[in-house]
Amino acid sequence: MTAQIALGQHLIVCPPATTANLGPGFDSLGLALEYRDRLEVRTAETSSVQIVGQGAEELPKDESHLIIKEMHRYWAKAGFEPVGVQLLAHNNIPHARGMGSSAAAIVAAYAAADALLPEASRGGIEAIFQAAAAWEGHPDNVAPAVFGGLSISSTNADGSFDSVQVPLHPDLRAVLAIPSNGLSTEVARGALPAQVDHAIAAANSASAALLIHALSNDPSVLLAGTKDYLHQDYRAAAMPESAALIATLREAGYAAVVSGAGPTVLTLVSSEAQVQAVLAKIEEFSANSTVSWQGQVPLLAANGVTVEEL
Repeated sequence: MTAQIALGQHLIVCPPATTANLGPGFDSLGLALEYRDRLEVRTAETSSVQIVGQGAEELPKDESHLIIKEMHRYWAKAGFEPVGVQLLAHNNIPHARGMGSSAAAIVAAYAAADALLPEASRGGIEAIFQAAAAWEGHPDNVAPAVFGGLSISSTNADGSFDSVQVPLHPDLRAVLAIPSNGLSTEVARGALPAQVDHAIAAANSASAALLIHALSNDPSVLLAGTKDYLHQDYRAAAMPESAALIATLREAGYAAVVSGAGPTVLTLVSSEAQVQAVLAKIEEFSANSTVSWQGQVPLLAANGVTVEEL
């Protein structure tokens, strides 16, 4: 006989936004940002969905909603009969902007589903990470959404995933330029070649190694450490304005990269003066751009997804 999920449970789940790749760390590096969705979840006889903010007009309002669908799948895999979920979603993470909105949703779904199981049946944070990375197909956004901070992640030969969290230099800051238009991850991935030359892979490996040193110990080498060889040039045609903004910022000496699959632009800096200089560059660029750009300076999120039982 299938076990039952208790009705009447009530949670608040808050996953952070994330920015992945950080230039050369393709499918392996991710950083958590203090933009958080706030999801209120109750178990009930029937499901219902209310959405405030991002996706309020487009996302489904029934059990086909990604969060409810994946909660049900997580429970079924754990041997429990799915029950209704009443979901009130305050979506703050921009969608289709390369800020990990899908990773945040799937991490929130599995974190909520796990917390609503009887304590003896819960898989804990590692089970949430493995399930979410398997759903995404790669762990770069999922890991910081689960664990917070800066994550270095990898995919093993058996299909499981590993992640370690790396301390950040205390002066590190992130500046985002968020465009008015979006870009799907599928389109961005479709622009990538199937193979690259050995020399390109070696150069990218050197950049990624330097980037870890820059993020942890010496932000003065961020510009060199964020030089990418694997994905940004190939994706430039799909997001020409983003590519132009990145070029403008890097020519001025700032470590600008595509955030995730784009089209948001991330610039890593290490002082308030640099923050203000980058924001001024974004405003200047936006005045002559075919899309509008919004400069944002989120805090870096030390913690991943949070779950509060009410």
